[in-house]
Amino acid sequence: MDEWLKIIGALGGLEAIRFTVTFLANRKTNARKEKATADSMELQNLLSIIDNLNKQIERYDERLKQRDEKVDTIYREWRTAQAEAQNWMRKYYELELALKDAEHNRCDRPDSECSRRTPPRRPITINNQNKKESNE
Repeated sequence: MDEWLKIIGALGGLEAIRFTVTFLANRKTNARKEKATADSMELQNLLSIIDNLNKQIERYDERLKQRDEKVDTIYREWRTAQAEAQNWMRKYYELELALKDAEHNRCDRPDSECSRRTPPRRPITINNQNKKESNE
């Protein structure tokens, strides 16, 4: 027994006994606390990852909105240019038809004889149609 007391005294005395008893009595509690701490840290880490991902999604959404606005603007400009080109093409073809009609109605006789030609040529009506379209 004396030897046991010397060994215990050499290892830390009463504090070593108290530590051993506390360790054995509370080891499950300490394990739960450590696990809870580890779980808490893991949860904090996951929450920060989720927060970063949400911010990244918001940035991507904002960039996507900006790109969509740019595409919409480009499409609007393209449609306007298309409509303008079609308008110019329509005017060109109307003028071309008017030229063909004028060539068809051309009179190579002197001015005094053109009105007596048989059969009389039809008058150009394209200009009248343009006036009607602009009035509407």
